[in-house]
Amino acid sequence: MKKTVTTLADGRELIYYDSADDTVRDAVDPRPLDAVSTSSEIRHDALLGDSVAIASHRQGRTYHPPADECPLCPSQEGRHSEIPDTGYDVAVFENRFPSLAGDSGRCEVVCFTSDHDVSFAGLTDDQAALVLEAWTDRTADLAELPQVAQVFCFENRGAEIGVTLGHPHGQIYGYPFVTPRTEQMLRSMETHRAVTGRNLFDDVVARELADGERVVLEGEHWVAFVPYAAHWPYEVHLHPRRRVPDLRELDEAARMEFPQVYLELLRRFDRIFGPGEPPTPYISAWHQAPFKAPGREEFGLHLELFTIRRTTGKLKFLAGSESGMGVFINDVPPEAAAQRLREVASE
Repeated sequence: MKKTVTTLADGRELIYYDSADDTVRDAVDPRPLDAVSTSSEIRHDALLGDSVAIASHRQGRTYHPPADECPLCPSQEGRHSEIPDTGYDVAVFENRFPSLAGDSGRCEVVCFTSDHDVSFAGLTDDQAALVLEAWTDRTADLAELPQVAQVFCFENRGAEIGVTLGHPHGQIYGYPFVTPRTEQMLRSMETHRAVTGRNLFDDVVARELADGERVVLEGEHWVAFVPYAAHWPYEVHLHPRRRVPDLRELDEAARMEFPQVYLELLRRFDRIFGPGEPPTPYISAWHQAPFKAPGREEFGLHLELFTIRRTTGKLKFLAGSESGMGVFINDVPPEAAAQRLREVASE
């Protein structure tokens, strides 16, 4: 992998990740851009104990542009985008409309490929491996920023999820605090260790493997299963068999196998609802240990993949119980979801 760091016309950082070591990236962004001005502010909720990012400037962000005006496609003669070069393998840049900025953290956009019409599931193994390298490298770089406590790499896919740009891309958030979801896992991890003397993540994976009913697929270095108490209609957790706290600590064997396992999961997701159905909307989210959390080595890196579509033409809405009280109601039994995901294996 070759990494090339440059800047856009308004001073935001842009990083190219290329498979070929001899790739030259010297294109200049000619756009007359003003410096990015944000109003991002973190406010603490005294009742719930969590934090909310107030970012009114995001109201003006790019919204469903036509394909020939996509800001994530490579620049072409007469049309300049966020990527100055005429092609790229993987590109990462600071978000022009960040939810978090400055002392409040950092937001980046990850462009998985220059091909506007492909999805992550359509990438080759080598392309997916390069994205994994980019996620890992960004995690390492953001770990050095004093204002970043935790890194979250994720992909929102589909209009139903709220995606406003059709180009295959994801995002990386560098939070200035430990997120509530992660704090819950850390508390559960500590309680489990105190009661059993064992690691919670190890025990969860071991239980799913022993039961087998919710396992979707297994590799030599990864295992994917629908969790026992899945919140979403179709939800899969992907764990490395060798527990590590974050992407930086995956070994080479796990890195090499990841593309085959992950791409297979994504392709199965697109088959859940049968032929002729539109691509399945999903959120794909890496859970990584916060950088300075006590006992972070006990945390288990894993990827969570889920869809809000519960059946053909119907979505799972977060209504009264979920939105008002945080209590999920799942219409699809996890065992049935796992069975369906096994049935639609790629040929």
